[in-house]
Amino acid sequence: MHYGWWMSMRQGDEKPKVTKQLLLRVLAYARGYWWHIAGMLVTILLTTGLSLLTPLIFRNMIDVVIPAKDVTRLVWLGVALLAIPALTGVVNVFQRRFNASVGEGVIYDLRSALFSRLQRMSLRFFTNTKSGELMSRLNNDVVGAQNAISNTIVNIVTNLIEAIALLAVMLTMQWQLTLISILILPLFIIAAQRLGNVLRDIARQAMETNAQMNAHMNETLNIGGALLVKLFGRTREEENRFRQRAASVRDIGIRRAVVGSSFFVIFGLITAVGTALVYGLGGWYVIAGAFTVGTIVAFGSYLGQLYSALQGLAGAPVEFSTSMVSFERVFEVIDLPQDIIEKENAMSLRDVRGELEFEDVSFDYHIDPSKLLKDVKRYGRHEDVGAVLSLTDKVDKSNGKKKDDEAASTSGEADSTSQAREVALERISFVAHPGQLIALVGPSGAGKTTTTYLIPRLYDPTDGVIRIDGHDLRDVTLESLSSAIGMVTQETYLFHDTIRTNLTYAKIDATQSEIESAARAANIHNFIMDLPDGYDTIVGERGYRLSGGEKQRIALARVILKDPRILVLDEATSHLDSESESLIQEALKRVMAGRTSIVIAHRLSTILAADLILVMDRGKIVESGTHDELIALNGLYAQLYETQFRGERV
Repeated sequence: MHYGWWMSMRQGDEKPKVTKQLLLRVLAYARGYWWHIAGMLVTILLTTGLSLLTPLIFRNMIDVVIPAKDVTRLVWLGVALLAIPALTGVVNVFQRRFNASVGEGVIYDLRSALFSRLQRMSLRFFTNTKSGELMSRLNNDVVGAQNAISNTIVNIVTNLIEAIALLAVMLTMQWQLTLISILILPLFIIAAQRLGNVLRDIARQAMETNAQMNAHMNETLNIGGALLVKLFGRTREEENRFRQRAASVRDIGIRRAVVGSSFFVIFGLITAVGTALVYGLGGWYVIAGAFTVGTIVAFGSYLGQLYSALQGLAGAPVEFSTSMVSFERVFEVIDLPQDIIEKENAMSLRDVRGELEFEDVSFDYHIDPSKLLKDVKRYGRHEDVGAVLSLTDKVDKSNGKKKDDEAASTSGEADSTSQAREVALERISFVAHPGQLIALVGPSGAGKTTTTYLIPRLYDPTDGVIRIDGHDLRDVTLESLSSAIGMVTQETYLFHDTIRTNLTYAKIDATQSEIESAARAANIHNFIMDLPDGYDTIVGERGYRLSGGEKQRIALARVILKDPRILVLDEATSHLDSESESLIQEALKRVMAGRTSIVIAHRLSTILAADLILVMDRGKIVESGTHDELIALNGLYAQLYETQFRGERV
């Protein structure tokens, strides 16, 4: 018997609210499985009815059959005692099937709805949401929601039917004894209130220590964390740190077990009081001739079943409302408003020429709290974990702005060279004609990456318009826009799968010849063929089994296979060796040929080949033109040319 429900009896101050609207929405998900639910109710009634027969058989056997020495009837009653559990088992199998069909069906529906919604959220949502929280919603909360329908509700209905049926039978047998057996329930509740508070605190501590231990494992056992530990030689320190957390889990587990056992000792004593009263008074009734021995045996059996059913009902309200919180958390994600919305009458791009226009485009990374996940408390669970290495349980609730290359922080005092600002982009205007190469240059944090992120609608501009072939990006379908644009980011991401799977992500039905052609264009085919498994080689977590240059060339091959009209590249090659850089530069020339290309340029060769160079500073285009024109201006570009590209000049 689990003691979790005892804690819930002391959680009145934490009891979550269940609204009518929430219940109706939950029932809407269960509506599709109404005949499974009806089947469960039928099986519940059958098992309840069968459970009432056994004590009656014992009563008849003791009071009638044995005194009459009726062997034939005794045999039949014995067969009935075997048949009842067998029949109950068969009914339970059907009940379990109905139950599982409802539970797993609800899980499928909720997960599908959740995943579909998350797939349509903007990049802003993911940059401000912990991936672990999303996984929790897709796994823990969905399972919690399933538990509410397939377990919690079923248990409540089962216990309620059993309690009513048992009380009805017991009252018909001896109503005075029935009332006496119920009178001990206050003792039962008082014990639950006293010890439930202790158990709740212990359980909370156990959850906190487990959360800290799990957080430590997540931090140090992923590939990035493991690499950092080894590079800084902190293996022994991490082992000791883990032992501390594991020891805390062990100690609280021991305390929890001891207190829980003490609780059940008290529960057993209270139950024994009820049983003693029933058998004592029942025996007196037998002596007085008002009761038969068989009746007292049957009554005692019913009493045990009644206490079990009432026990389940006592914790049902909090257990049910707690389960409903999982639905609330799931519905919160499903109901999140989208940043990037496709119009109902959006047009599909066809025969894309590749003309791209920015007109007075401004953008900031302002976060609308209504479009982010709220901190919804998981009742009975503790999942907030603060600092992992410092062993603190404080949780940093600050909600800072995006602090990558392009989203500048507003904290601190800005000097003349700082890129810190409130607005990421301000009144950006330029036109990229079909087939042109546009190079974006400027200091780190100037707004280059943010500019490129607006092209495939990873974000929408705060003000202004972006057009493709004269059409506002917000007027075209997201699918056709994605088909027209190919993007290679500075941080190459590969799935933990084969090279072939990573390449065909751009074109699911690509043939082997198309795959190899794209790989050759990206200067990666020969390398792949030298691998033991060729295109079926597993690249490892995030592609860690490959070098930086190899990952970038696979990313280029993936874009080539997509064959977009507009190409967006973050040409980050400064961290590569000279051979990889040379191969990538050669591949880039092939990739950009005949396409409209927007390139965040890090190499002088790319800048010199550009039809138009846009110089960005603090979210603005401060200079534009060709290389010679910009050098003649003797402005920011000339400074960058002197400081960043000096080593590349011949």
